[in-house]
This record gives sequence, structure tokens and C-alpha cells, in this order.
Amino acid sequence: MSKPAPTFYVFHGDDVFRIEEEVAKMRARMGDPATADLNTAAFDEHTATLADVMNAASALPFLADKRLVIVMGWLSWLARAGAGKTGKDTLDQLAAQLPGLPDWARLVFVEREVLKETHPVLRAAAADPRGYVQNFALPKDPTQWIMRRAEHYGAQIEPAAVQALASVVGNDLVAADNELFKLAAYTGGERPIAEADVATLTPYVPEQSVFDMVDALGRRDGQTAIRLLRRLLTDGEALGLFAMIVRQFRLLLQAKEHLVTGQGHGPALVKALNVHRFVGEKLERQSRNFTLADLEAIYRRLLDLDRRIKTGQIDPELALETLVAGLSE
Repeated sequence: MSKPAPTFYVFHGDDVFRIEEEVAKMRARMGDPATADLNTAAFDEHTATLADVMNAASALPFLADKRLVIVMGWLSWLARAGAGKTGKDTLDQLAAQLPGLPDWARLVFVEREVLKETHPVLRAAAADPRGYVQNFALPKDPTQWIMRRAEHYGAQIEPAAVQALASVVGNDLVAADNELFKLAAYTGGERPIAEADVATLTPYVPEQSVFDMVDALGRRDGQTAIRLLRRLLTDGEALGLFAMIVRQFRLLLQAKEHLVTGQGHGPALVKALNVHRFVGEKLERQSRNFTLADLEAIYRRLLDLDRRIKTGQIDPELALETLVAGLSE
């Protein structure tokens, strides 16, 4: 006997693009657009009520065999700390009513964060053969996501270009998607996206070059650090670069404190700092070039320079050159 088709779905996780693609597929499976619109309803956390959602999902479809109801952000909204007893009661009632959905119902809950395993609706789905749950988690390595997204736009991308884009956009998927769309249009499918294309089109200061400069500072290699700084200043704007350097040393200080207090390295450090694995590995390696006292002194110096830049006491480019020269001594 074949398994019955699900009547309710939970798509949750931080890979919002894959979730959107899955919802789009469900919309496409509704068939003829003329009747699909009549048999589709959408709610969000501000418009959804238990009665409205369940009534929309249970209503007889018009000239079709399914009713599609999409509810955005409601499950996490009801489970938030401020929802109190009202939110808990609504979730419990929802979980109790979901098994009674008719065969034609396709009720889809979309959550752009990972729900706890103890969430009442996840428990209801686990206990019901007609409940379906998928966690769309971001991969640990963003390079795989970038390669898949490039294919979505009909483009191929070289490994060096993948690494360059990953270092530029970090964990900002919206920025990554925007850049891939531009890069795919730029190459037009005539050739793979190359590292030079990323350098040409992306408006951000490459994070990898900041890592390289901090590496040089850690080695007290002033000549290399100044050369890298001047290259960065040619490619980017001084205030934006200064902000990236402040962020880099803040992360290094946090990494060093985490490591010296024995809170673990590798995956534990990545989780504590909420960064991608490859960034965490570089921070762990770089932190060995500095003592905790060194990093605290550098961060205080950065905060002082930030104050002086914002009050017009020093030019941003001069501040950066003074900083790099002083740290290289």
C-alpha cells in the first residue's frame, strides 16, 4: 500500500532560497493558473488565525483536486517568548487539528529559521503519516551553495571564483545571490564565471585580502602589510576598509578569549563566533600570532582611531597607514 500524500508540510531553515524554490514547485503543481489562483491562499504571522488557516485548507477545491495554503512565519511567531499562553494554546490546538485535514489539503508552513524539535507542529508531523517536514539548513561550506546557485542561473563557475565570492560575501546569501545573478548575466553562459569577473563586478572589499594583511601584521612583516593595505585602498573606500579591519580584530579578540579559556576549538569556535567554517579556521590560525594582551591593545587603538576619524581629527587613509605601520614595528 502506497504512502498517502502529505496534507501539511513544514519547510524550515536558514536557506531561504531553497525554501522559496520548493514553494514555487508546489505552486506550479497546482496546474492551470486560472483555477490555481482560486485554490490558493496565503497568510503570514500577522494575518493568520487558527480558524482562517484551517478553513482555507479544508474548503472544497474549485474545479481542481487540491487546495494550497501557504502560511509564512506563523509557527515561530506563536512559539516566541512574547506569545505567552495564547501562542502555546493556539499551537496545541493547531497540532490537534492538523491530522483531520481532508485529502485535498496542501497546507504549507514556511519558517525562515530552524524550529526546535519540541515544537508542537513538528511533533504532530512526526506522528502523522500525512505530515511532512524538511529542514533547509545552510551547508557548512558556502562554496557548495554558490555552485548550486550559479547552476540555477544557468552558469558554470570556476573553483577560484567560488572561493573569491565566498570570501567577499561571507554568510550574506542575499548578497551572494545578487552577485551571482550579475555574474551570470555578465558571462552570458558563453564561459564559466572566473575569479577576474568577481573582482570586476563585486562592489565589496575582498575579505581574503584583509585576512592576508592581518597575517602579515601577525608576522610583523610591515612591508607586505603596507603593500596589501595600499592595494585594498586602491580597490575600496577607506571607511569601509577600516570597518572590516575593526571587525577582523574584534573576531580575533573573541576567538583568542574563547581559546585561552578552554572553550574548545574547531567546530566549537565556529559555533561560538557564528561564522563559516573556513573563516573560523583562519581566525584560529591567526590568533596564534597574537597574545590576548596584544589583541586587547590593538582593539583599544582601533576604537580610538574610529573616534578620531568620526570627529575629523585624522584622515581615514592616514589612520589606516599609521595603524599598520605601528603594528608592524
